[in-house]
Amino acid sequence: MTSLFFYGTLCDPELLEIVLGRKANGISQASLPDHQVYWAKGESFPMIVAECDAIAHGVLVKDVTQEELDRLDFYEGGFDYKTVELKTQSAGNDTQALVFFPEAGSWETGPKWNLAEWQTKWGRVVRHGAHEVMSYHGKIAPQDIVEMYPAILSRAQSSLNASAEGKSRSTSIDHLEIDAQHTAYAGFFNVEEYFLRFPKFEGGQSDTVKRAVFRMADAVTVLPYDPKQEKVLLIEQFRMGPLARGDHSCWLYEPIAGRIDPAESYEETARREAREEAKLEVTQLHEISRSYPSPGAVTEFLVSFLAICDLTDDLPGVAGLETEAEDIRSHIFDLNDALEMADTGVIRATPLLASLYWLDRNRNKFA
Repeated sequence: MTSLFFYGTLCDPELLEIVLGRKANGISQASLPDHQVYWAKGESFPMIVAECDAIAHGVLVKDVTQEELDRLDFYEGGFDYKTVELKTQSAGNDTQALVFFPEAGSWETGPKWNLAEWQTKWGRVVRHGAHEVMSYHGKIAPQDIVEMYPAILSRAQSSLNASAEGKSRSTSIDHLEIDAQHTAYAGFFNVEEYFLRFPKFEGGQSDTVKRAVFRMADAVTVLPYDPKQEKVLLIEQFRMGPLARGDHSCWLYEPIAGRIDPAESYEETARREAREEAKLEVTQLHEISRSYPSPGAVTEFLVSFLAICDLTDDLPGVAGLETEAEDIRSHIFDLNDALEMADTGVIRATPLLASLYWLDRNRNKFA
């Protein structure tokens, strides 16, 4: 049996239970002298550093088994955190305990760590994502989790968003019978397989069916519109979907769009994506719709916005994040010309078609 001192996210009892696989008993408040805890710069977790006359506060957990230590190493190890044995203080007593330290140079320090702040902003999504992380224990290497982690948190955020939406119809999932579920592929996207029975409209349950679903994060779309000039901004970029289908036209006109980051609102995502993809500062947003573009096999949920903008001709022509290999060109069109492009098949991205037709029907509201 081993004792561990936790100073960061694992001080959260719910997260610790998910990672350990059981509720931790005998947790006590503890401290580590001559150390301080900071946010890892730009990340959703902290780091600990040696610092004279400082005190790192946390919790001490005793009687951790080797199996549980393996689970902790899996959860922390891919992020370059390794255990060091140090003397901690708890209830006036000194206790030797393992402490997870980041390897030198792995992360930069940010502001001082605050657990309550983390619980408010990150707690729910990280706890939800931890269930997926720990489902891979013994199946993949900890280093693989690091590459997948942003996508894991984005998927967790989409599940939380879906729970907050509530039911829109009387038909309930309460009568679904899921016999088995497993992940066939895990990466930036997941492919999951289900064996289930569902209630039929005529009564009774269906036979057991096998269904595969492409699981991805929620996203937003943004159609910038200048009501004074009746112009819209469309972006153009290379797309893998048409290529994989065998289409020779792989550069599509689209609205500004992007995945919702963990702990980010739909509106925050819309404004961030407008800056990244078109270098537009957006303030006035009008929600167009919330929809599933391909509900038969894809979890993607879109929240579409109209952004009221002053679309000048000197807007940057090419934008996008180099870190994501984005190469995005902006085009400004008269709204009527864009609608004709939609009617004649020049525009083929469904979210853009839906937003343009909505705008055409509602343009008088913004005159």
